Amino acid sequence: MSKPQPLNHTREQITNLDNELLALLAKRRELSLDVARSKEVDVRPIRDTTREKELLSRLVKQGREQGLDAHYVISLYQSIIEDSVLNQQAYLHGRANPETQQQQYCIAYLGARGSYSYLAASRYCDRRQVKMQDLGCQSFDEIVQAVESGHADYGFLPIENTSSGSINEVYDVLQHTSLAIVGETTIEVGHCLLANSDSNISDIKTVYAHPQPISQCSRYLSQHGEFKLEYCSSSAEAMEKVCNANDNSVAAIGSAEGGALYQLEAIETGLANQKVNQSRFIVVARKAVEVPSQLPAKCTLIMATGQKPGALVEALLVLKARNLNMSKLESRPIPGTPWEEMFYLDVDANLSSEPMQAALKELEKTTRFIKVLGCYPCETVKPTQLSNSQLMIEPDTSKATTVTATEPAKQLRVSKQYKSEATQVLCGQLNLGAGNIGAIAQVQLPLDLQQFEQLAKHLKESGFQAVAIQGLSQQSDLINSIAKFKHVLTQFDLVNVLVIEHETDLPIATQFADVVMLSGNLMYNQAILTQLGSLLIPVVLERNTMASVDDLLDAAETLLGQGNQQLILCESGVSTLNNSGRPSLDLAALVELKALSHLPIVVNPSYAIETEQMATFVRAIKQLKGDGMMLNLNALEASALEANPELLNELLRNLYH
Repeated sequence: MSKPQPLNHTREQITNLDNELLALLAKRRELSLDVARSKEVDVRPIRDTTREKELLSRLVKQGREQGLDAHYVISLYQSIIEDSVLNQQAYLHGRANPETQQQQYCIAYLGARGSYSYLAASRYCDRRQVKMQDLGCQSFDEIVQAVESGHADYGFLPIENTSSGSINEVYDVLQHTSLAIVGETTIEVGHCLLANSDSNISDIKTVYAHPQPISQCSRYLSQHGEFKLEYCSSSAEAMEKVCNANDNSVAAIGSAEGGALYQLEAIETGLANQKVNQSRFIVVARKAVEVPSQLPAKCTLIMATGQKPGALVEALLVLKARNLNMSKLESRPIPGTPWEEMFYLDVDANLSSEPMQAALKELEKTTRFIKVLGCYPCETVKPTQLSNSQLMIEPDTSKATTVTATEPAKQLRVSKQYKSEATQVLCGQLNLGAGNIGAIAQVQLPLDLQQFEQLAKHLKESGFQAVAIQGLSQQSDLINSIAKFKHVLTQFDLVNVLVIEHETDLPIATQFADVVMLSGNLMYNQAILTQLGSLLIPVVLERNTMASVDDLLDAAETLLGQGNQQLILCESGVSTLNNSGRPSLDLAALVELKALSHLPIVVNPSYAIETEQMATFVRAIKQLKGDGMMLNLNALEASALEANPELLNELLRNLYH
């Protein structure tokens, strides 16, 4: 065997290749701006998903020929495509608003240099190739005042986080300002424990942090009860305190990038409760901006509905009637008017579009107050996906086969053309489809028998007909426990649904379940779909958070093709690249599925919707002809349940009446 070359020589070669790659990426970015200039003249959409799919398919094939894994190639080029799209959007948006074209922006943000707001503002300016004059502020009100007074051109306000949810103080500030939202940006939030360079984790006694990172890292902090927590107005202030203390027993929670500005090192990384932790910021300015028609746009509205039952649902149906997607809904109390709320909506539409203008005119007639807070380019770039067939390695034998005759299109079993009447699935007290509506509660193991008995009794009294048990791998003495749980559910006349989250869950689920549910993470597993299709009991098929409606129907077709016609579809929300921690409830998919398929569809809003908004969405699910609802009890906020013990009963009343 030949002797390998010296390690230093190999590393030098890798460094040279990295430098070449960076130069090529920079050149590719320049060329993507040439594409934007062309689209400015031709007024074509910013994205051409057909071309993107063709590009990915070709690159996957070329990558395989060079020994590169398909998913590695796709992941790499999805990031490159996202960068290209956002740069083209920034260029075209700037061209449409020449008054914003400056060499330098003065930006007001929360905290000081090194805070997450500072990092978000820096990246926003970098993408637009302008210098940033930063103006650190101590509060959200101070940021707004700085922009209103003209001391700053733009203000950056954190609006939501995938781990801790919406930032209510910002919504309250937006109620009372004349500023317009002119942009948004999302950054990865990588929480680290930052300390002096010679500190160890065993030295730390005091941790400085902003309340938001403390909330987002609660699981990690609960494992370190010895830490004394000190609250700060921003992550930058926390890092500054540690830097100035010159004490190895103190640390701060912040980003590694921000910590470097204060000569701090990360002694622990990955502190956040969720693996993917992102924060979305809105950009406010004194003057609204125009969004070119070829850019994906977002409108943020604020409104107060009439004081009558169903007023909010009526307002949302105005959007549905014009095929407008609402990507976010928040409510905040109206000061001085107890029990009345102001609603904030994000609508995926351009303010100048005919559907949006028509919807606003209609809403002005049905609401007590409505105002557009801003229209701006949407920076959520949905990653281009290839189908399973495009990802499969084509065998050589199929390449040589030539199809000489075209067979007529085959009707799909999931379609209404195949079966015109609605499918009804009946199991015990659970009756879904064909005009029947039901409710399934989802519970998480591990649980002891006494806990489960109390829970089953409460769920039965609340009006549920079935209980879906997930987390089978977490329960000790599984077979014995599941047998006892099933006996309890039988006593309360509740249907036993067992959730398959791993392939190893399949045998126990098929042995003990009245109904089996396939978790969305296994929706693409053809082997499991085939096995479930051969069962004689009903199956709930949950949509994968990255799946299209067509992908879900393809999976359903596979299952139906094996013989089992007792199939229920489940919509639990979809993820985007900038919103993977908390999915968005895709009610448009519910409408589309009802139009295409005869199968019953249940909706699970638990992961996407905050608890206080749940009642509104339950009414919407019923209005849109959903066949049932699933609620994950562990996803509901404990504080909301404690404040309103009758919450479950109220939700089911909204569903049934």
